[in-house]
Amino acid sequence: MINGTPVDATLNDAAAARDFADQLPLDLTLTDFHQTEKIADLPRRLSTSGAPEGATPRAGDLAYYAPWGNLAVFYRDFPYSDGLIILGHIPESATEQLAAADEVPVTIENAT
Repeated sequence: MINGTPVDATLNDAAAARDFADQLPLDLTLTDFHQTEKIADLPRRLSTSGAPEGATPRAGDLAYYAPWGNLAVFYRDFPYSDGLIILGHIPESATEQLAAADEVPVTIENAT
C-alpha cells in the first residue's frame, strides 16, 4: 500500500529479497532522497550473500542499499551504484505517487 492505495510488488529470488520478505509486514514512511528515490530504514540489515557488487536501478525498482541498511524505492532511473541490491519491482504507474510527495507512508505485506 502506498499512501493507502494498493500496489502489487514482485520480489526476486535473491537472498536479500527473501530476507526482506521475512521482515514483513512493515509500516514505513519513505522520505525523498535526491529527487530519484524514496528511502526508509529497515528493522535490521538484510543478507547480502551472493549479491552483486552493485546495480543500475530503474524506475519501479525496490532495492536495498547495503552500506546504509535501508530500503530504496526508485521513481526515476539512476546510474550504477556500488552496494545497491535489487529486491524486486513495482509497476511504474505506482512511481507517480512516490514522486508526488516528500514523505509517503507505505505498508508492505505478503499477498494473501
